Amino acid sequence: MAKPGETGITRLISACGYSYKGLRACWKNEAAFRQELAGAVILMPLALYFGEGGVEKALLLATCLLVLIVEIINSSIEAAIDRIGHEYHDLSGLAKDLGSAAVFLSISMLVSTWVLVLFF
Repeated sequence: MAKPGETGITRLISACGYSYKGLRACWKNEAAFRQELAGAVILMPLALYFGEGGVEKALLLATCLLVLIVEIINSSIEAAIDRIGHEYHDLSGLAKDLGSAAVFLSISMLVSTWVLVLFF
């Protein structure tokens, strides 16, 4: 059975509002997100300029967005862990380390994609 609440266009408008609120919170609270967004603002126009054809442009743009997406997910993991408590626990540390590793891998994917597309 579906959850009660908003439906149709009202639900869509509310969902957009929640997404905007999440982006604002990430901007306000996460220095890494601000740094990665600054990088994306520089790289995305370059992707459109240097990419030859739609596929290359899409790959270059997608890797920029992927880094931001993974950073937001990592930040949400960190927020949930911190909500539980600030005392150290091995599983909490593991969850945060795994989120950080995901960000690292997304940045590695960005770098390798850009190198392969632009230089090979």
